[in-house]
Amino acid sequence: MRHEPFDRVPVFCQLSIGHYMLRCGREPHRIWFSPGDFAASLGELAARYDFDGVLVNLPGRPPDWEGLVASIATLSDETRILWKGGGLTVCPSADNAHYQGGPPRPTLDEVDPSLLYYIEAHGITEVSYPFSFDFAPPGFEKGPAFFPDYYLDTLKSAIAGFGGERHVSAEVMSPFTQLMELLGYSEGLMALMDDPDKCERVLAALAEGSAELAVLQSRVGADAILVSSAFAGGGFLSLEQYRRFVQPFEKAVVERVHRESKLPIYVHSCGAIGDRIEAMVETGYDGIDTMDPPPLGNTDIEAVKRDFGDRIFLKGNLDPVNLLLHGSEDEVRGRAVELIRKVGKGGGYILSSACSVSPRTDPRNIAVLAEASRNEARIN
Repeated sequence: MRHEPFDRVPVFCQLSIGHYMLRCGREPHRIWFSPGDFAASLGELAARYDFDGVLVNLPGRPPDWEGLVASIATLSDETRILWKGGGLTVCPSADNAHYQGGPPRPTLDEVDPSLLYYIEAHGITEVSYPFSFDFAPPGFEKGPAFFPDYYLDTLKSAIAGFGGERHVSAEVMSPFTQLMELLGYSEGLMALMDDPDKCERVLAALAEGSAELAVLQSRVGADAILVSSAFAGGGFLSLEQYRRFVQPFEKAVVERVHRESKLPIYVHSCGAIGDRIEAMVETGYDGIDTMDPPPLGNTDIEAVKRDFGDRIFLKGNLDPVNLLLHGSEDEVRGRAVELIRKVGKGGGYILSSACSVSPRTDPRNIAVLAEASRNEARIN
């Protein structure tokens, strides 16, 4: 990430939550709700696939979360959890859990930007407005105290378990993603057209909380910060919209992280991002993740390496669907070797799936990545 000398190209894929559920032998709902179980799963599969790093992309939970459960019913393909505080969580055997029973999403007209700071989309309950964590009543003060004491427990558990041995990236949601989660994606995209000025005020408020969380993560020992900006590609936003509704607010997060922690901070954006790579570099990011190739995206990673490789690190470009999920070991190995030889030279490249690895991807197709990296190091 810092373009330091290296002995081989590092390997570090983001695995889907469903992949952990299928491959770790733990009850799926415990991977979703137990910080210790999820952190242990991160370490277990990183060791199995010989990854050099992991991404901690679920928050901590209340220490007594099991005491909040009214009942658990395990079915053939999902677990259903009824909560004492109301509502139902459906946890599939290989996918993110979904809470049912929360209040309707607000409209933009109903939202007061002064009551926003950070929106956690993966909490126990549904996203609410005013936002509150895990059945807690609304009401907050901005700053570190906004986040519950347990919020960083998953990250702390991962760092304690294998930090130092492996890189540990922490994750914050971009302000734009939070806006979409708050309003709903269709309604959020319409809001950009109907009242762009108010959307900007909302995004500015959410950028403050995102930056605060990133700094807190750096202080407990994260090695880098990932800004999850998954829905900022060309399939959702024009470049003009990206420059107005995404870039300035992510830039505020990046600048505070650089000012207060000096950690690398990089962005995860899916799909067609070829026309906004330059804007991402201008934002101040140290690296760009996914780099989806056609047909999932339109990134020419060799061109990005040529034009920006001295300013940012690159991560990804392995097609997680057509190659990792549906391809053969030989096909995966061949593409991995091609990327190592074409963009790995000189450093600043992390061999990785473009987006997250599908739940049912054959583990042999994942393990071959580290094998390819080590073999190329020996050859060279």
